[in-house]
This record gives sequence, structure tokens and C-alpha cells, in this order.
Amino acid sequence: MRYAILCYNDENAVSAWTKEEDDACMARLEKVQDTMRVQNKLGPVARLLPTTSATTLRKGSGEPLIIDGPFAETKEQFLGFYIVDCDSLEEAIQFAKDLAVANPGLGSYEIRPVGYYNTNEVDG
Repeated sequence: MRYAILCYNDENAVSAWTKEEDDACMARLEKVQDTMRVQNKLGPVARLLPTTSATTLRKGSGEPLIIDGPFAETKEQFLGFYIVDCDSLEEAIQFAKDLAVANPGLGSYEIRPVGYYNTNEVDG
């Protein structure tokens, strides 16, 4: 089963890290990712740009409304995601626990099964 592991944290706290703090966190996360990569279970991993660069299309009964910024103002923001192919939910939870140890501070990881997976590659 493929799972999306969605990463939430306080964007202001993360963006306040020094380059050295950010690099150290990324190095720790890379070690955690390697455990899934060597098993060929790690799919795309993305770190999103700040919410200040986001645009939201909000649906309603009329014409969609285009808004600068994220959909909701919250304490935690959606900062990135992993796609992993795990044998069980327990394996996905363990991977998220390992990510949490590697990534300091507060925040959360939402683990959600992926019901549809489009294998078509998109050139970037």
C-alpha cells in the first residue's frame, strides 16, 4: 500500500533556522529516507516553498475565488510530503516516527493511504 506522509510544522520556526541547523536536519532526514530508499519503498519527497508563495483556489457556489497564500491560517503549515510504499500501516507509522526523531521541534506527520497512483512521469 502506498502512503502519503504529510509534514506539518510552524513555518516561521523552520524558516528561522540557520543554514547550519537546516543542513543538519536535512542530513538526519536523509539517513531516515535511506532506510526506505534501499528497500525501494521511497517515492517522491518534496519540501514546499513558504506559504507566502502559495495561491489558493477556493470553490463555492459561484465562480472560484483565487486567494494569495494558503487556504487556512493555522499555527502549523503543510511543509512537504513523502510517498512511501509500505507493507502495512504500522511500517508507515514507524517511518513517520523515525522522521519525527530526525526533525527537531513541534509539528506533526499525517499518514494517509493513497488510493490512486498515476505512474506517468512529468518533466520538470
